[in-house]
Amino acid sequence: MVRIKRGNISRKRRKKVLKLAKGFKGAHSKLFRVANQQVMKALKYSYVGRKQKKRVFRRLWITRINAITRNRYNKPYNKFMHEIKKENIGLNRKILSGLAILDPVTFDKINCHLDSSFLE
Repeated sequence: MVRIKRGNISRKRRKKVLKLAKGFKGAHSKLFRVANQQVMKALKYSYVGRKQKKRVFRRLWITRINAITRNRYNKPYNKFMHEIKKENIGLNRKILSGLAILDPVTFDKINCHLDSSFLE
């Protein structure tokens, strides 16, 4: 019977897992079994995190827009966004929150445009 040698394949698989576990603490980066469990857990968390990231940023943008519109114009977020949609201004929440922080003059112009069209 022929002897099967597959040490190379096993070693490659272990090395790949240990490379992914680099930076983990203690045995979690040194021992294959423990590292394998931690890598699987980390990959699962990273998958979930990529989905949550989108939600978290959207909440942040909404909070920023709400705070700025309430403080500057005494107008709540939902009224502001309603006017934006009604006037067909094609700026999303990310851009609006960025404008509000980095370029307040442009944000003021957008709000003035909404107020002038609202009065007509």
